[in-house]
Amino acid sequence: MLPPPTLLVLAAGMGSRYGGLKQLDPLGPSGETVLDYGVYDAARAGFGRVVFIIRRDFDAQFRNQVGAKYAGHLAVDYAYQALDALPKGYRMPEGREKPWGTGHAVWCAREQLDGPFAVINADDFYGADSFAQLAQFLQNASPENASKARAAMVGFQLKNTLSENGAVSRGICLADAQSGQLQSITEHTGILATEVGTAPSARYSGDEITSMNCWGFGAPSSAFLDGLDTELRHFLDSQGRDLKSEFYLPAAVSALIARNETTVQLLPTTSQWFGVTYREDRAQVVARIAALVAAGEYPKKLF
Repeated sequence: MLPPPTLLVLAAGMGSRYGGLKQLDPLGPSGETVLDYGVYDAARAGFGRVVFIIRRDFDAQFRNQVGAKYAGHLAVDYAYQALDALPKGYRMPEGREKPWGTGHAVWCAREQLDGPFAVINADDFYGADSFAQLAQFLQNASPENASKARAAMVGFQLKNTLSENGAVSRGICLADAQSGQLQSITEHTGILATEVGTAPSARYSGDEITSMNCWGFGAPSSAFLDGLDTELRHFLDSQGRDLKSEFYLPAAVSALIARNETTVQLLPTTSQWFGVTYREDRAQVVARIAALVAAGEYPKKLF
């Protein structure tokens, strides 16, 4: 029997657009952060462990304010994303200040991952159904074929993932209509809410299936992590000197699909996504969480 899956939380972001460490911003009725709801939903779906990817400069603060509250609910571990954490033979280019991106963050946590795991962003609210679907997929993913990774992605409609307060980046997905398997993900940047809809000038319909970095990777985890390492090296060879380049997790997965090294099952969800990309998003997120608590979907105090 496979072990309970691990939840990997990407929490090393700088929060430059938000204006601070949004991972620690209290938004729930008892001071809960957005990621508290993700951990709560994961725990009740059957996840047994959480690994936070953070930066060492806010290690103590994060452990005290976030990690400590989960004691007795599930195991907690940490991994660290750093600019100079690169595969052997590679060096950080002089002048690099921007983090390497979500794919690099997962790569930095590879030593903590020895079984099935899911990946989420710390500042996104995914809803209970997303974690229930991921847990079911990961518990049923067969470890028999170690040469090919099995993965899943929870997909959201683009129109339900936008901010009224500024542009966002989204991975737009192409999936096989019959099998439901993901075929590719293309990163789109600078998407404004005004560009989505039925107007003749709209760039997007809003029904596009979108990756919000809500992933599941089945056992053995090495099948995916080995491919991720290869893709990171390809990225560094081609774009590593660009001081603004980012190694996106969706792009890495898309490349593995193209090489037939992984299959990704698309899991459409009934859950409502919301997040705090900009500080102006905060009031709306607080209101939506309050509504979910009032409806009985969450207790007033999670942990």
